[in-house]
Formats: sequence, structure tokens, C-alpha cells
Amino acid sequence: MSPRALLPDLAPWRSSRDFRLLWSAGLVTVFGSFLTFVALPLQLKELTGSTVAVGALGVVELGPLIVFGLYGGALADAMDRRKLILWSEVALGLIALGLLGNTLLPQPMVWPLYAAAALTSAVTGVQRPALDAIVPRIIAHDQLSAAAALNSLRWQVGGVAGPALAGLLIAYAGLETAYALDVFSFAGSLVLSWRIAPSPPAHDARPPSLSGIAEGARYAWSRKELLGTYTIDIAAMLFAFPLALFPFLADQLDAQWALGLMYASLPFGSMLVSGTSGWASRVHRHGLAVVLAALGWGAAVTVAGLVDNVWLVLLFLTLSGSCDMVSGIFRSTMWNQTIPDELRGRLAGIELLSFSAGPHLGQLRAGGMASLTSVRTSVWAGGLMCVAGVGLLALALPKLISYDSRTNEHALAKRGGHVVPGEDAVGSAGGDAAAGGRP
Repeated sequence: MSPRALLPDLAPWRSSRDFRLLWSAGLVTVFGSFLTFVALPLQLKELTGSTVAVGALGVVELGPLIVFGLYGGALADAMDRRKLILWSEVALGLIALGLLGNTLLPQPMVWPLYAAAALTSAVTGVQRPALDAIVPRIIAHDQLSAAAALNSLRWQVGGVAGPALAGLLIAYAGLETAYALDVFSFAGSLVLSWRIAPSPPAHDARPPSLSGIAEGARYAWSRKELLGTYTIDIAAMLFAFPLALFPFLADQLDAQWALGLMYASLPFGSMLVSGTSGWASRVHRHGLAVVLAALGWGAAVTVAGLVDNVWLVLLFLTLSGSCDMVSGIFRSTMWNQTIPDELRGRLAGIELLSFSAGPHLGQLRAGGMASLTSVRTSVWAGGLMCVAGVGLLALALPKLISYDSRTNEHALAKRGGHVVPGEDAVGSAGGDAAAGGRP
């Protein structure tokens, strides 16, 4: 394989104006998101000194994510997705402004941190399904793997630069600088997102309802290969997501300077995969790739918890991020290549729960286990539990392992009915449609 064949496939960027706007808006806003991603748990650690208090962020975020993620999926099928994304972006900017205001108080309070985490989770639950549901409308069927890699690359650029810069900003300019830059990132994202074409619902779309949400859940349950992607990712993140422990791990390794690098190592590993993702379009056994990548994630986290050298910790965290990216590319490809457009928003809501509920619960597991044992034990033991859990799920869901995009009936049906970007996408929806937003 030539080095050129490893380069990212830029076909989605070249073929769709709205994909370019989507990607650019996301690049701006993801940078600010990762500043807050580091600042919020660090501020909570400084105010409480408790691993449980930091891990509890996951619990606070989970309830709103479940409720609003499912409802947001139904909204994405029932209303203009661009409008939904824009208003959500405004709400997220106001939440970031609230965090800045609390930090500027003479005595910052703890409860606004939890409130901001819960509100951000709720608004993200509304916004993310619309973002995900737009992509198959504007990208050709055979370019969806490339689009997933490019979108992830955008996220990872911010994920590497944001945490690394956050560590320096917080150390030398304070938490308020990180929050302020997050607020400004929303302004840039809104300017770009405003230029994106409308994305109205199908002419026969039904208003959001519990029965509509249940319809999406029944469809997901009937597709065991999709169910496998959800459960595999939940297991991997539940058992082996140690981010809540990074501030404490840096202290134990006597490497406080490495905190930002720890947060950046996961997206850096992901970026290495995205930056060499030209091979992804030639893979057809997507389910098998998801399983192998999840096993690699757990194994890498296990080793990261066992080694004492901070550079080795960073190396294996980077490796775990690479494995997570491989899993993410092929999970996204399976979803986008096989789910009907009329169910896409609701299934995107379920997808949001699958790749978000695990990390939120994983923070609680990591923090709670660390309080009962130790920080290092919580990391390596979680990695081992991930390997065991993923292995058992793979055995229980053979349709995930056997999935092949060349023969799967749902992939073949979706390929035959795909609408070329620029043509009428769904009923009354005309032209390209996309939007940018939070990662």
C-alpha cells in the first residue's frame, strides 16, 4: 500500500459545500469545548479535592442526556435540523458564559458547575441527533466512511490543541481565560452555521411523541448488528474511561505538567488514525473491526494503569485513542449506511446514548472504584473488565461479527435508494443541508 493511499479521502469535502461549512464550524467550536472539558473537572477538583465529586459529573449529566437525547432524536425527524442546531448552539454559548461568571466570583460556587454540566448535557442531547442525521443527506453513500473520518479529524485537532492549551492557560492565566475562549468559539461557529442551507423534515413527518421514540427503539432492537455497536461501546466506556482520574493520576506520577497532555493523548491517538484513514473505505467487515478496536482500547488502558513512567502512560493512552477512533469510524459507517432517513434522527438519539452514557457512567465507576481502592487500580482493573465485557458481548451477538457491507440487506437497500447531494433529499427538503455545532 502506497503512503498516498493512507491519506484521508477528501471526496466529501470536495463534493458538498454544506459539508465544508459543517466541518469548519465544528473545528472552531470544538476547540472551545475542549478548553471547558479540562477546566470544569479541574475546577471541581480544586474546590472539593474529591475523586467522587469529580466522577459525579457523569451522573449529573446522564439523566438529561437520556431524556433529551431521545427527545432530540424525535425532534430531528420532525423539524428543520439546521434551526434546531442553531438554537442549541446559542443555548450552549449562554451556559459557557455562566461558567465564566461563576469563576469570576470572589468565591466560586460548586453547584453552578454541576448545573452547567447538566444543562450542557441536555442541550447536547437535543442538538447532536440533528447533527448526525444531516450527514447522510449531504454525502454520497460510498463517501460515508470518508466523511466519518474527516469529521473525527476535525474533532481531534481541537481535542489535541484544546486540552494542551487549556493546561497552559489555566496554569498561567486562570480558569476564566479557558471559559472565555469557549464563549468566543460559539460566536465563530454561529457565523458559519448561519450560512448553511435549511434542512426541513419530510413532508409526512410526524410530531415528536413517545410512540415515535418507541418506533425507533423497536427498529434498533430488531437490528442485532446495530444493537451490538451500541452495547460494545457502552461496555468499553463504562469500564475503561479514566478521564475523571487524570488530575489525580498526574499528582501520583508527580507530573502535574502532564495533565493537559493526558487529556490530549486520547484525541491525538484518534487523530493519527483519522490522518491515515484512506484505508477505511476498503474495509467491509465493519462489525469485526468494532470488536477488535474495543478490545484494543481495553488492553491499552490496562497497561496505562500498570506502568509508572508518565511517558509510557501517555503512549498507551494515545494507543487507546487510536483504537477508539477505529471503532468510531466503523460504528458511524454502519449507522449511516443502513438506517432509513425517516428514522435517522431517532436512531441518532439512541446512538448518542450509546456513545455518551458509557463515558458518563464510566466517570462514576472510575471515581468510586478509586475511592475504594486506588487511582491506579481503578484504571487497570477497568481496562481488564472492558476486555472481558466486550468479548462476552461479541459472543452473544454473532450478527455484529458477521456484518459485511457488501452483502447486508439494509446496506444494499440504502445504497440503492441514496439521494445524490444537491437533489431533493426527503420530501420537501431540497438542496444541500448541514450544520455545524459542538463535537
